[in-house]
Amino acid sequence: MASAASTREGKLPFVVWVLAAGTFLMGTTEFVIAGLLPQIADDLGTSVSHAGLLITAFAIGMIVGGPTMALATLRLPRRLTLVAALTVFALGHLIAALSSSFTVVMAARVVTALATGAFWAVGFVIVTAAAGPARATRAVGVMMGGLTLANVVGVPIGSFVGQYTGWRGPFWALALLAGLAAVYVGRFLPAPQQRAEVSVRAEVRALRQGRLWLALAAAVLIMGGVLATYTYITPLLTDRAGIPSGAVPLVLIVFGLGALGGTAIGGRLGDRRPTATTITAATVTALALLALIPLSTSPVNAVVLVFVMALAGFTVNPVVTALAVRFAGDAPTLTSALTTSAYNTGIAAGSALAGTALNTSLGLTGPALVGAVSAALTLLPLIALALTGTRRRARIVAQRTAPTPVPDNASAPVPSRH
Repeated sequence: MASAASTREGKLPFVVWVLAAGTFLMGTTEFVIAGLLPQIADDLGTSVSHAGLLITAFAIGMIVGGPTMALATLRLPRRLTLVAALTVFALGHLIAALSSSFTVVMAARVVTALATGAFWAVGFVIVTAAAGPARATRAVGVMMGGLTLANVVGVPIGSFVGQYTGWRGPFWALALLAGLAAVYVGRFLPAPQQRAEVSVRAEVRALRQGRLWLALAAAVLIMGGVLATYTYITPLLTDRAGIPSGAVPLVLIVFGLGALGGTAIGGRLGDRRPTATTITAATVTALALLALIPLSTSPVNAVVLVFVMALAGFTVNPVVTALAVRFAGDAPTLTSALTTSAYNTGIAAGSALAGTALNTSLGLTGPALVGAVSAALTLLPLIALALTGTRRRARIVAQRTAPTPVPDNASAPVPSRH
């Protein structure tokens, strides 16, 4: 197969890049709405805070819908699942763009989140299988790179277009692009090879591994740490660092570039040194967030630390995702969906805690402190994973070096019996 040959030569299969493009679309729709909230609120006759529930609805849809859709589509061919997810994604945006009802738009966002969860769950399994064990983390990093690239390119472009076409313009564009992607995947993605029979019981049984839950805990904590700070980074930059509001989008692009670089670094190093990569990155993330508290009064320091926290924080993501899928063995689909849910749980919980801290005496530095604590706590599951891996390797070595038992009929000395 050509893909296998290209993988041996060091290149990732083309399917990895195709699914990364799909992830780009879905990452764009998750975050672009934040820049369109005032327009949506005005057009649908509601308040900005109420319109913000559209973001919450999407996150909840991802948390709950990912595992649900993974199990619901378990016995379907994976290519069919991807095409169906992209089709539903396109229809959800089409319905939202045509509606003048906030309730209908809310429902469309939930349905879109369900499709996104299904796409991510199956996509992670496909890219890790296509790339092979030696490049699984790199393949996951590329696919997740579509999400971080959405922050750098998709979200700013969508927000810019929305200023001129109204909030419905980006929704029309995402519907069209998702429809084209569904056609492309259906026609040009290689037909899946015969794979082992899967069952809900096998998928659930894979969740019994403690190592899997350690990886998921790390995903929740690291994403909660970074996004807790990122959610409220604008007031920190303008009111504390003194950066003009017009320059804030440029700082957010810097964050996106750091996240993109971190995803690439994690994908490159995670296959060879997952333990050293994740523990180092989580430590740097916690230190950068902690340093942001006293040093964010300087615009230069603030921008540099925002870049570092994104670079280090997003280095952890592809590694723990690939580890979770690997731990699941032959039943990785539900695990992959739970990984996506873990990231969204971190986003929701971290943002909520950061908002609470913002209203305390900590003020603008509250979210950074919440982020630093969460990133530091990430070290606990990562160290536990490292210790678990060390014990497993020790057992394997002991089994391989243990002396061969002497057969009962061998000519061995027999103790005298008196």
